[in-house]
Amino acid sequence: MLHGPFLWYANRGTGVVLLVLLTLTTVLGVLATRGDAGSRVPRFLTQSFHRNLALVSTVLLVVHVATAVVDEYVDIRWWQAFVPVGATYQPLWLGLGTVALDLVAVVVLSSLLRARLSHRSWRVLHLSAYACWAVSVLHGQGIGTDAGQGWARVTGLACVAAVALAVLVRLAGLRRRSVRRRRTAAVNGLLVTGGHR
Repeated sequence: MLHGPFLWYANRGTGVVLLVLLTLTTVLGVLATRGDAGSRVPRFLTQSFHRNLALVSTVLLVVHVATAVVDEYVDIRWWQAFVPVGATYQPLWLGLGTVALDLVAVVVLSSLLRARLSHRSWRVLHLSAYACWAVSVLHGQGIGTDAGQGWARVTGLACVAAVALAVLVRLAGLRRRSVRRRRTAAVNGLLVTGGHR
């Protein structure tokens, strides 16, 4: 085990960067679904960017967890990174971080096994990314050394606002498509019946 400012800064830095990257990954995932990113951005670009950000986030998460475990300043055992109960250091907030890590594992495994899963199974498992992101935000606000700083609060609020806005845009897109489908069905119904009811 080690201790020193490098580990502390590495853990803090990866935590903040992870929050931003997970937020961007979540926003892209929300908007890229079924082409909701818009007609100006090709779907393959948004999905590719989403996957690449997720990969970078996963690597940073490994660094974040490793620096927390090897730093002797706090007593975090390696198994506490995977089991959300039993921590002696800030058990609630560390437990939330563990839940987020476990949810990342579900999302990564479902992505790796996507070709072997039904679309519905993959989608249900992949939706745990929303919970992962939300739990990550809570973890960072609860255990983050800088959580009380103005810049950290603004960063956290900006991340929450970005995901909330993406979800609203997605829901508005679903509503527009539903209205379009009903109009098309009504027009098609009139065409089939020759305009007679």
